[in-house]
Amino acid sequence: VAVYVAGDLEIGTIRQGPGCPRETARPPLATDTVRFAGEVVAVVIAESERAGKDAADLVWVDIEPLDAVADLDAAMAEDAPVLFPEVGSNVVVDRVGDRDEDLFAGADVVVEARFHNQRVAPVPIETNNALAVPNDDGTMTLWVGSQNVFGHVPIAKVIGMEKSDLRVRVTDMGGGFGAKFYMYPEQVLTAAAAKALGRPVKWVESRTDNLTGMTHGRCQDQHLELGLTSDGLIVGLRATVSQDTGAYPTFGAFIPSWTNLMASGTYVIPRIETHYRSVVTNTVPIHAYRGAGRPEAAAMVERIVDIAAAELGMDPVELRRKNLLAPADFPYETPTGAKYDTGDYAAALDRALELADYDGRRADQARRRESGDRLQLGVGVSCYVEITAPGEPMEWSSVEIHEDGTATAWVGTSGHGQGHETAFAQIVGELLG
Repeated sequence: VAVYVAGDLEIGTIRQGPGCPRETARPPLATDTVRFAGEVVAVVIAESERAGKDAADLVWVDIEPLDAVADLDAAMAEDAPVLFPEVGSNVVVDRVGDRDEDLFAGADVVVEARFHNQRVAPVPIETNNALAVPNDDGTMTLWVGSQNVFGHVPIAKVIGMEKSDLRVRVTDMGGGFGAKFYMYPEQVLTAAAAKALGRPVKWVESRTDNLTGMTHGRCQDQHLELGLTSDGLIVGLRATVSQDTGAYPTFGAFIPSWTNLMASGTYVIPRIETHYRSVVTNTVPIHAYRGAGRPEAAAMVERIVDIAAAELGMDPVELRRKNLLAPADFPYETPTGAKYDTGDYAAALDRALELADYDGRRADQARRRESGDRLQLGVGVSCYVEITAPGEPMEWSSVEIHEDGTATAWVGTSGHGQGHETAFAQIVGELLG
């Protein structure tokens, strides 16, 4: 039916990540430069999947090889090839400030470590998709598998439509894990093609395309320094995070700010200094995945606490218990500005230790080590608290009571398979009696 390359469709760019240079905005179709394996370079519209694949096989892409950088160290090297020459550097967000030389005042020991929180692929059961249906009155309905229906409304602007003329709809879907928050180029192109052709256009991603095109998660380098007294009291923490954002910085460039926000973990840490930078590489873009920066924070804090326990010769549980926030400390604001409402972390830890038979596990571990048993036992401990709704906690709802005693509730959240309809009905029913 049609074949499109850059310039054939009237489309704009997908907005760059927060705080990133405008020049890093992503074109839905590669324009002049291909920055990662998996980037869209051409669109084939066909009457059937088979015809589309046959036609796609006839597309020949002539690409002149360029030097690439596939990891953070390579991207930040002095002589690194720059993905966006007009920006002048692969560092697209730089929040690395001066160091406080008194941060560890009063510490008897300072432990230091570097961690890599590895890149992961979300791999939902259902791949990405879109169905764009143009209407006779110039409006369009766009069906997408999305966790964030409102985040796909800007597709209207990208393809030159009024926002009020595009209705985005979401049904139940087979997994998202954060990766389906993103407004994907293929979804933009599906809508743009439907607008250009004046007929419905559908796109369903193959598993291969999903693995090369869907945003990835994590991919942080973390440099941690923790100062403690000889009896195990934490006096200060310094965290410097380098975030790989992939070829186009999206929300992933913002993720380390949440990592640093949660750097205090479950502990009382009087002084915390945080730094971060976000860097582009010739890889799949990074976006939200299962906690978006917060599990990365828990991982780095818990690992450095374990290293400190080993350095001091303390049981890792006792070191944690010594520094946990107490119920009397709440409400509590951490040095990074995170506000904790309530909790009893020591009680939760004690209950977990009881359920896991921690003392028994440690005794078993000691016996195995002493006897040189071929099968050794590792015992890990981790405390976790997550900052939820870390942005502005805004939401909308309305309830109308009808004359016949029934009620209608509207909510601003978008359900896509979790049973929102049942849960909200139960909440409203319980509150109204």
